[in-house]
Amino acid sequence: MQARSALFDLYGDHLRPRGGRAPVAALVKLLSPLGIAPPAVRTAVSRMVRQGWLDPLRLASGPGYSITPKAARRLDEAAARIYRTGRVSWDGRFDLLVLQAPTTRRERQRLAANLSFLGYGTLDEQTWVATRPAEDVDLLLSEAGVPYERFTAAHHAGTAGAMGVVRRAWDLTEIGQAYERFVAEQRPLLSAVTVRSSDEEAYAARFRLVHAWRTFLFRDPQLPPALLPERWPGTAAASFFDRHAARLRPAADRYVEQCLDAANRTARQKVARP
Repeated sequence: MQARSALFDLYGDHLRPRGGRAPVAALVKLLSPLGIAPPAVRTAVSRMVRQGWLDPLRLASGPGYSITPKAARRLDEAAARIYRTGRVSWDGRFDLLVLQAPTTRRERQRLAANLSFLGYGTLDEQTWVATRPAEDVDLLLSEAGVPYERFTAAHHAGTAGAMGVVRRAWDLTEIGQAYERFVAEQRPLLSAVTVRSSDEEAYAARFRLVHAWRTFLFRDPQLPPALLPERWPGTAAASFFDRHAARLRPAADRYVEQCLDAANRTARQKVARP
């Protein structure tokens, strides 16, 4: 698990509901159960500051970092999709992007990852499609300096034609198999965490569960039911995720609060020293 990716998960799943800020000491302590060393945390934080995801600030408990408005939008969008708080509907129209691809491979890869995160699939190198418009797509392309045109279109053949577009833009067989692997890999890890497990163990297991589930934000566009195959594996995987994420949540929350409180206590002790 990379430190930068873990920090996104930490802020999105635990710190965003607590004001979106935390001292460095707490960040280090909260990522330690995932096997992420303090130098890796600090390097990742510095990188996220340069990229505009975090802002440094001085907290009562010491140096810390807060999410930026840009990060808040991204984390809120991710949370809505992770926990499916919004209804997935479809009006029969696609959002189409025809863009001029960046010249360097690294820029193309970054753009592709960001568009995939927003729910777009590729028909060819220049044409991307989504079943619903993403609020941040214009801002994303403008910030990347990518010239583009944007259209709304409906397939003349109705749902049958639309399903053909979906099959071109996304490999649903591969995505379905990934959901099945997710459940198979997570089940034994989660079954080992019981009521007798420590809060730290429950926190780490839940963190890894959410981290693994989060990868589907870049794979699965969360298509409306009308465009999905029958017996879609993502449905069973979502139920599995919801059940275990909710089961482990209380213990995970207690561990987060313990780490934040410990950082505050340490800071107060330093101030109190003569």
